[in-house]
Amino acid sequence: MNILSPIKISYKNLLAAKFRSFLTILGIIIGVGSVILIMAIGRSAQELILDQVKGVGSNLVAVLPGASEESGPPAAAMGIAITTFTYDDLEALREEKNVPEVEAAAGYVNGTTTVEYENISNNLSFTGTTASYINVESTEIEKGRFFNKDEETNLSRVVVLGNQIAQDFFENQDPINKKIDVDDKSFLVIGVLKKRGSTALGFGGQDDGIFLPIKTAQKLIMGIDYVGYARLKIKTPELIPYAIENIKLTLRDRHDIDDPANDDFSVRDQASALKMVSQITDILRYFLLAVGGMSLIVGGVGIMNVMLIAVNQRIKEVGLRKALGAKNNDILNQFLIESSFIAFLGGIIGILGGIFLAYVAAVIVQFLGYNWPFLISWQSIVLATTVSIGIGLIFGVYPAKRAARISPMEALRYE
Repeated sequence: MNILSPIKISYKNLLAAKFRSFLTILGIIIGVGSVILIMAIGRSAQELILDQVKGVGSNLVAVLPGASEESGPPAAAMGIAITTFTYDDLEALREEKNVPEVEAAAGYVNGTTTVEYENISNNLSFTGTTASYINVESTEIEKGRFFNKDEETNLSRVVVLGNQIAQDFFENQDPINKKIDVDDKSFLVIGVLKKRGSTALGFGGQDDGIFLPIKTAQKLIMGIDYVGYARLKIKTPELIPYAIENIKLTLRDRHDIDDPANDDFSVRDQASALKMVSQITDILRYFLLAVGGMSLIVGGVGIMNVMLIAVNQRIKEVGLRKALGAKNNDILNQFLIESSFIAFLGGIIGILGGIFLAYVAAVIVQFLGYNWPFLISWQSIVLATTVSIGIGLIFGVYPAKRAARISPMEALRYE
C-alpha cells in the first residue's frame, strides 16, 4: 500500500474537523513538550549543581553524621538530624597527630532565624561555623574581619554578614560595629564577606546568609550540642585517601567502634560527593520525567476517543472502500496511520514548544545570576518523537480494529 495515500487522507480528515483535531493534538503537544522541558531543565539543574560542587574545591573531604552505603547518600544529606558528631570530634580531626594530612577543618550547623535592624526584619538562613571557615571555603572578607578561635568557643555575640544581607540591611552605611538582633539577641557586626554570586541548594550560597561562631549558634540559637557536618581541607589531592583512612580511625577510636560496619559517620571526598549528588538529581529527574510521561498517556486516551468517534462517523466511507476491494488490513492500516500521524504532528509541535520553553527558562535563570546551561540532547528529541508515534499506534489499535471489522453491507445501509 502506498503510505502517502493514507497520510493525505489523514490530513484531509484533520482539516475536516479542525477544532476536534486541535484538542486531540493538544494532549500530545503538552505531553511531549513536558518531557522535553523536564529533561532539559533536569540536565541543566544537574550540571549547575555539579559545577558548584566542583567549585568548592578538589581537595575537600566531608564528614557527615550517620552511616551510609558507599554508593548512597548519608542520612544527614537527606535532612535527617543525627547527633553523633560533636565539636570535640571536630577538634580531634584538626589535630595533626590524628590526621596529619589536614590543612584546615571547619564545622557547620545551619538553620533559619529572625534578624532585625532598626525597622528592618527578615527571616534569614544562618551558618554556625568555625574560625577556619575562611580558609576551608576559600572565601574573603570585604570589610572588617571574621571571628577568631576565642570567639568561636566562648559564646561571643558577633556576626559576619553575607554581602547581599549587608546591602539589604545597611545599604550605603558601614555595618561594622553596628548591632543587629538575631533571634531577639543583640549581636555585633564585625565583618562582611566578599560577594560570591548566586548559587543553588546551599553550595557556597553565602551572600544571602549570616555567619555566627559555632558554639554561639549551637547554644544560644539552636539549643543543640552536635555538629551538622564538617569539611576538611587536605594539603594536596594526592593525600585524600590517607586522610580519609585517618579520619575514620580517629572517629572510630573516639566513638568506641571496633567493627567498621557499625560506623556512625560517613566520610566522602569530592569524587564521592559528585557521585552522590549525581545520583540524587538523577532520581529527581526520572521521577519528574515519569510525571511528565503521564500527560502523554492522557494524550493517547484523547487520540483513542477521537479515532473511535471517527470510526462511527466514517462507517459509510469504510463500507464503500470495502465494497471497492479494500481489505481489512487496508482499513486497519489507514486508521493506525491516522492516529500515528496525529501523534507525530503533536510530537513535532511539542518538541519545538519544549525546546522554546527550556530556552526561555535558561534565559530567566541566567538573568537571576545562575550559571544555568541550556541543554537539549538529541536523545530526548528521538525519545519524544518515538514515544509520540508509539502512543498513536498503541491507542489507535482498538479503533483501527473496530473499523476493520465493519461489514460492507451493514456499512452501506448505515444511516
